[in-house]
Amino acid sequence: MRYKFSLTGIIKLKIKIMDNQGRYDISRRGFINAAGILTAGLWINPKAMFAQGQSPVITIINAAKTAKINVTKLRGNISMLDGSGGNIAVLQGRDGKLLVDGGIGVSKPHVLAALNSISDDPIKYLINSHWHFDHTYGNEWLHQAGATIIAQDVTREHLTRAILVEDWQYTFPPAPKDALPTVLFETEHTHHFNGEAIHIKTYKPAHTDCDSSIYFPNADILHVADTFWNGYYPMIDYNTGGNIDGMINAAQLNVTRTTNETIVIPGHGPLGNRSQLIEFHEMLVNIREKVARLKQQGRSLNDVIAAKPTAAYDAKWNGFVIKNDLFTKLVYKGV
Repeated sequence: MRYKFSLTGIIKLKIKIMDNQGRYDISRRGFINAAGILTAGLWINPKAMFAQGQSPVITIINAAKTAKINVTKLRGNISMLDGSGGNIAVLQGRDGKLLVDGGIGVSKPHVLAALNSISDDPIKYLINSHWHFDHTYGNEWLHQAGATIIAQDVTREHLTRAILVEDWQYTFPPAPKDALPTVLFETEHTHHFNGEAIHIKTYKPAHTDCDSSIYFPNADILHVADTFWNGYYPMIDYNTGGNIDGMINAAQLNVTRTTNETIVIPGHGPLGNRSQLIEFHEMLVNIREKVARLKQQGRSLNDVIAAKPTAAYDAKWNGFVIKNDLFTKLVYKGV
């Protein structure tokens, strides 16, 4: 596979990475630092990612290769893995293992070790919450390990074509055949596995135009993927249908679908709960209102950024990949 990377037109590179499945030439322009600095080593020192002359892609790939994969036991026979891209849910039992999202492919040895530490049950299914690389770059090796991939039809469509994400000036190439989902649905799908009737349901366009939630009713665990970044400003991918109003609607829907007992798995960040979903929704609403008011006054993007409409929230939400100025830009684009 060939990928071409650049960051705002400045950083260009070609690198080769090797995982246990083979060799890949990588040269891609991508939106990796929007979603892919999502490995253990990167947020600890985010300034290193933007150091002059240093490629964020190299930082991300290297971190994903060596990042520690943490296993958190949740309820029943469900666990969460973090450390390789987006948070991964694992349902294990006599039927085998089912995963929600697969992380970044170069993390394979560490993800596999984490899965084996849970049980020696075979990998049977993988659900993709949406198309972004930090959630689907494990697709290929997981399919080759035995997983049938389930996803919304729009997710599969995106994975079959090249996509430019303009805010990062990255173009994602088509995924290899083994990475493509084969069990598809349009709006809802229920999958019975290990005693759970797992309910997958799409959102209206929000983070992208193919976001899905995954609910485990017996355990009362809801994986909301990138419609919720716990403690961080989220990425909004306008090139594949995302928008700030959709993010707000999805955040409100997440609140209505949970109780105080529900365990919430975010796309990024620590495990969450209903009160944190409410706080996330309120943050989105308030920043949108401030940015919209300034834009309606005729202020330019630079003027709005200078007005610091996120200031009241930066202490909590500004500690990760999407910094306050970029988040302001993403909101400005959609109001």
